[in-house]
Amino acid sequence: MKLLLTSSGISNPSISDALVDLLGKPIAESSALFVPTAIYPFPGGAGMTWQAITGRAQSPLCELGWKSLGVLELTALPTIREENWVPMVRDADALLVWGGDVLYLCHWMRQSGLADLLPSLSESVYVGVSAGSIVVTPYNCDAEFDLEYVPAGSDMVLGADRALGLVDFTLYPHLDRPDMPDTSLANIESWASGIPVPTYAIDDETAIKVIDGTVEVVSEGNWKLFNP
Repeated sequence: MKLLLTSSGISNPSISDALVDLLGKPIAESSALFVPTAIYPFPGGAGMTWQAITGRAQSPLCELGWKSLGVLELTALPTIREENWVPMVRDADALLVWGGDVLYLCHWMRQSGLADLLPSLSESVYVGVSAGSIVVTPYNCDAEFDLEYVPAGSDMVLGADRALGLVDFTLYPHLDRPDMPDTSLANIESWASGIPVPTYAIDDETAIKVIDGTVEVVSEGNWKLFNP
């Protein structure tokens, strides 16, 4: 699968060009499915989902002019026959995976079966935003924050610091964002020092493009790679 892992969506022309390159055709000729699931644990999550779908969120994604756009709700998939949703996912040119709670998203990617399906989608483009990008890496940099939203007694607390591991590096988004003190370069470097794989710290004008394991940084902003 081809991946475009962003901090804040398709935020500048360079990232937009990278998306078109991965799709192999214009956005206006491409179909997409939007995955909002990660945002639900947060207060106001339902409203934030509506903002994203209608193009009113800060991170551009759904409003790019797709030929068709559908919503793929992961929490519903375990109760739906696979033959009624798997072909829809396979036919989509892009999966747009929204931000929010990495731990919750990781849980429902596994429970829904999407995590197992992703590696077989060789022609699809996975577009992640924040948590949607972190979740495909081996480690969850937001684990401590995410644990605040886990219901009492839930088994989601087990392995909270791990994610799907579909790539061999990890990602820390929103580098030096003023409203997120934990995204300072010093804090990210401290976290990365305990991680046994490379860590990319990326700001909201940066994305990571991955094709067949080959990694390319696409940026009109700032980023830094921390090697283990």
